[in-house]
Amino acid sequence: MIRRVVRQSKFRHVFGQAVKNDQCYDDIRVSRVTWDSAFCAVNPKFVAIIVEASGGGAFLVLPLQKTGRIDKAYPTVCGHTGPVLDIDWCPHNDHVIASGSEDCTVMVWQIPENGLTAPLSEPVVVLEGHSKRVGIVMWHPTARNVLLSAGCDNLIIIWNVGTGEALINLEDMHPDVIFNVCWSRNGSLICTACKDKKVRVIDPRKGKIIAEKDKAHEGARPMRAIFLADGNIFTTGFSRMSERQLALWNPKNMEEPISVHEMDPSNGVLLPFYDPDTNVVYLCGKGDSSIRYFEITDEAPYVHYLNTFSSKEPQRGMGYMPKRGLDVNKCEIARYALFAQEFL
Repeated sequence: MIRRVVRQSKFRHVFGQAVKNDQCYDDIRVSRVTWDSAFCAVNPKFVAIIVEASGGGAFLVLPLQKTGRIDKAYPTVCGHTGPVLDIDWCPHNDHVIASGSEDCTVMVWQIPENGLTAPLSEPVVVLEGHSKRVGIVMWHPTARNVLLSAGCDNLIIIWNVGTGEALINLEDMHPDVIFNVCWSRNGSLICTACKDKKVRVIDPRKGKIIAEKDKAHEGARPMRAIFLADGNIFTTGFSRMSERQLALWNPKNMEEPISVHEMDPSNGVLLPFYDPDTNVVYLCGKGDSSIRYFEITDEAPYVHYLNTFSSKEPQRGMGYMPKRGLDVNKCEIARYALFAQEFL
């Protein structure tokens, strides 16, 4: 008699559950800009969504308890003169959010306690240093008032938001567009995925590339790279045959991946969201109607498929809630804000 051994994992039965319709937001005109950002950011108090705006760039900031139909006249954050491409909530202050735009600037905003009652056009600080549009903004995970931005000028700038000055300029490291940037858990390193098909690990203080991998994924479509809690790097991309892939790398030896998985032939870029407490990675594809989750362990095959959450509509953007915003009494291990094509 053959006994089938099932892998032990406390996350084997994790499942996703959508909120009821009366807890959803309706009639939001999500931005039509074809940039591969998440278009959405969420924290325990607010959800922010990049929206269509005439005469410049804008994003909505909605209190989490304000659900239902959103009036077209609802006030926005509207100080940019070009479309907003990326937004990120400060991890140390739930009322502070940063935005990067096609107008080549980064702006930092202070959101009132109960949300917006009038349009907000005056940022706390304007950070100017990029010569082309700014597609990535990301707060430092542990240090206050430290913000990273990356632009289509292939430049990464790390800012002191308190003084409005650039602390570090990382130039001449990327010959082409930077697809994404991720801080390590303690903020001492960053990893980047670039259009030249290279994944790089950079020490920003030393201004040095300490590891890199050419053709981490051989396909021409955009890649993503994120740090895991143990220092390894998780990437998503496309194979030479245009199949979606995910891979796991050890930055101390990037010759060969620890693990590679072929996914499917879909052409939507896979956005990885990582929970360091559970070692679970959630993959959200632009235009997909599902979110897949995988557990990362130190035993082969290292990346273990857990489950898939399916929605009725293809998703356009996704925001990951910080752990302090979860309802642990309901055994929640993650919560997301999903924006579907039906809002367009």
